[in-house]
Amino acid sequence: MACSSSFMVILGFVLTLANVAHLADARAFFVFGDSLVDNGNNNYLATTARADAPPYGIDYPTHRPTGRFSNGLNIPDLISEAIGSEPTLPYLSPRLTGQALLVGANFASAGIGILNDTGIQFINIIRIYKQLQYFQQYQQRVSALIGAEQTQRLVNQALVLMTLGGNDFVNNYYLVPFSARSRQFSLPDYVVYLISEYRKILLRTYELGARRVLVTGTGPLGCVPAELAMRSRNGECSVELQRAAGLFNPQLVQMINEVNAQIGSDVFVAANAYQMNMDFVSNPQAYGFVTSKIACCGQGPYNGIGLCTPASNLCPNREIYAFWDPFHPSERANRIIVQQILTGSNKYMNPMNLSTIIKLDSRT
Repeated sequence: MACSSSFMVILGFVLTLANVAHLADARAFFVFGDSLVDNGNNNYLATTARADAPPYGIDYPTHRPTGRFSNGLNIPDLISEAIGSEPTLPYLSPRLTGQALLVGANFASAGIGILNDTGIQFINIIRIYKQLQYFQQYQQRVSALIGAEQTQRLVNQALVLMTLGGNDFVNNYYLVPFSARSRQFSLPDYVVYLISEYRKILLRTYELGARRVLVTGTGPLGCVPAELAMRSRNGECSVELQRAAGLFNPQLVQMINEVNAQIGSDVFVAANAYQMNMDFVSNPQAYGFVTSKIACCGQGPYNGIGLCTPASNLCPNREIYAFWDPFHPSERANRIIVQQILTGSNKYMNPMNLSTIIKLDSRT
C-alpha cells in the first residue's frame, strides 16, 4: 500500500511537470490598458471605476459581475478564445499563482490613460507605468517557477494587447470645460504630446520583452451614448470628440510604423478600433443591431448618463444593442471587433491581422 501511494505521488509530480511544460509551450497573453480591457483588477482597489455590481456580467458564464465593463465577455476574453487559451486572470487576483501564471496576466485598470493625470477623479487606479512595473514583477514570479531562460522565451513569444488613449480625451482634456490640459495645449498640440508619451510606453514594453503587441487606437469617441447624452441635440456624434479621434488615430499608426522601423521588426501592430466600431455605429442594422445610440444599461437620454447600476434601465435583449453601458460595447459588438482583429484587411489591421501573426509565428 505504501508503495502504491509513493507511485501516485510520483505520477502526480510527473503530470504536474508535463502540465507546466505544456503551458510554457502554449502562447501566453498579456493585457495592458483601460476599462475596455480590464477584467477585474479594479475590484481589488478602492476606486469608483468598478464594474463589480449587477447587471454587469449578466451574460457572463457565471451570470455575475466580474469587474469586466461588459454584459459578458470583453475583447481580451475573445482574443484568448481565438488563440485557444484560457482567459487571463487579473494580475491582482489571488488566484493568479502557480501554473495559472503561465497563461499570462491582465494588468489593465479602468480609468487610466497614456498620461498620469488622466482619471485622477477615480483616485486609486493602476496607471500604465505601474502596470509595466507589475509586468516586471510577474516575470520574477514566473522565473521562480520555470527559470529565467524559459520565462524570457514565454514573454518573447507571448501576444500582448495594449489599449490606451480614449480616457486621455474623455477623462482628461474634455472632462470639464477649460480643463488644465485644454488650457495648456490646443487639441492638435495635445495629440502630438500624447503620441510622444505613448511612444515611450511602447518602447518600454519592448524593453520588457514584448515582441508581438496589438495596439488599438481609440474608437469613435464622440458617438458613444455618454457623449450623445451630454453633447448631442439630435443624436449626432460630437464633432469635437470625433475631431480628437480623427487627429489621434492616424498619428498613432504613423508612430507605430516609425517605432517598428527603428526596431527593425513588426513588433507593434495597429488595430483600427475607430473603423471597427464605426462600421456598426454608422450602420447598426447591417450588423443585426437595433440601435447604436442607446446603451442597453443606463439612464437619461440615450441611457448615457451616469453608471450602469441595479437601478438603471436594462434592455431585455443585449444581442441587439451595440453599446452595453454609456461607454462600452456589448459582448456581441466586442465579437465583431475581435473578428476584424483576427481576419481584417489592412483597413483594420496594419501591417497584418492576428491570423497572419499566428501563422508567421507558428513557423519560427
